[in-house]
Amino acid sequence: MSISTTLRTIFVSAIGMALLSGCDTVVMSPSGDIAAQQAKLIVWATILMLIVVVPVIVLTLLFAWRYRASNKEATYTPDWDHSTNLELVIWAAPLAIIIALGALTWVSTHQLDPYRPLDRIDEGRPVPEGVEPLIVEVVAMDWKWLFFYPEQGIAVVNQLAAPVDRPIKFKITATTMMNSFYIPALAGQIYAMGGMETQLHAVINEAGSYDGFSANYSGAGFNGMRFKFLGMPEIEFDEWVSKVKTDGDVLSRSVYTELAEPSEYNPVQYYREVAPELYDAILNRCVEPGTLCMKDMMKHHGNHKSDAATPDSANSTAKTDDEGHHAH
Repeated sequence: MSISTTLRTIFVSAIGMALLSGCDTVVMSPSGDIAAQQAKLIVWATILMLIVVVPVIVLTLLFAWRYRASNKEATYTPDWDHSTNLELVIWAAPLAIIIALGALTWVSTHQLDPYRPLDRIDEGRPVPEGVEPLIVEVVAMDWKWLFFYPEQGIAVVNQLAAPVDRPIKFKITATTMMNSFYIPALAGQIYAMGGMETQLHAVINEAGSYDGFSANYSGAGFNGMRFKFLGMPEIEFDEWVSKVKTDGDVLSRSVYTELAEPSEYNPVQYYREVAPELYDAILNRCVEPGTLCMKDMMKHHGNHKSDAATPDSANSTAKTDDEGHHAH
């Protein structure tokens, strides 16, 4: 392939990529403030890296053209081996970019910490005083999603809803294997792990229906672990809660046990009433009657260690008293 053909191919590819960049991709044009900040971070990190990548590509093509075999006018200096100025450029530019990327990463890592409560609902709009986040407890199951609304006393399978411009606090766990909770329009993915709880703070700024899914392969039914996230005005959210309470069933522990069995492509299910502390029992793996909860097991283990240390202290005290008595 000739140099001119190669350059033409590269030019056409670049034009194609530029045209594709106009497509509306949810990751780069999200509807939630956290995801929007993450998109800006991606853009700035890409720009900083392109500062080195683009000149290298251009110079590579330029050198290949300039010093081609047929160009007899190109400078030929076989004994050249060092240039201080060139070395400074080669090392200073990447070093400056690494420092800039490091600073950007440091700041954004703290600002976008998923455990950090929100201090704004959008750029230039702080969280209104007195507004509390909507709490949603998320359980990744095989192969479906179960969402608890403890304040509303309801639960829903494979559907999630939240008011626009109200902070949301997600508490996330799993029944068995590790999974990943991801709504691209809202925020980045957060892992769900059995016996552990992760958190995510986020907010949706535009009403609409958004895709949510598992971003971590978890077996045969992984492809069906999808749900709709509904961002809606506060009044419509209240109506949605009322609909769940009207149309829903009762989620007792026995019903949950049946629901926890592996199943694929589950339809949306509403539960108007939830067994007390069911999410806590799922988190601590003690849904079945008579099962010792993990938190109680750890508490018992801690007390056992304390009790085991007490006899040693008593023996030490008795030994000291005994030695004092003999000294008399």
